[in-house]
Amino acid sequence: MDKIALEKLQNFCAYKERCHSEVRTKLLKLEVYGDKLEEIMSALIQEDFLNEERYAISYARGKYRINQWGKYKIKMNLKSKRVSDYCIKKGLDNIDQEEYFENLVQLLQKQKRIYSNKALNDYQLKSKLFKFAAGKGYETEIIKQSLEEL
Repeated sequence: MDKIALEKLQNFCAYKERCHSEVRTKLLKLEVYGDKLEEIMSALIQEDFLNEERYAISYARGKYRINQWGKYKIKMNLKSKRVSDYCIKKGLDNIDQEEYFENLVQLLQKQKRIYSNKALNDYQLKSKLFKFAAGKGYETEIIKQSLEEL
C-alpha cells in the first residue's frame, strides 16, 4: 500500500466528510489505481475516515440548514455522488418534518415580501412562489400545504 497516498487521503477525509466517489476521484488524480486504490479505500473505511452514512447525514443536514434545500434536491445531489439509497434515506430521515415544513413557510414568506413590490395577481404570485420552492427541491405536496398556510 502507498503510505504517502494513504496519509494524503487521511488528511483529505479528516478535513471534512467525504463520500466514496470523491475519495476515489482524489486517488485517481494521485495516480493510484487497481488493488492499491482498493486497499487505501478499505483502510480509510476501517479507520473510520470514510463513512458514507455519516457523510449523507452531514450533507443533508448542511444543505437543508445552510442552503435551505428541499429533500428532493438533496436526494438528487447525493445520487449524483453515487451515495447508496440506504445512506440517502438515513440522511433525509434526520431532517425533522415539522421544522422542514416551517422552514419552507418562512422561505415562502420572505420570497412573498420580495415579490410584493411587483404588481402580481394571486395566481401569478402563487405560481412564482411554487416555482421558487420547487427550484429549491421541495416536494409538490409540501409546497401546496405551505402556500395554503400563507
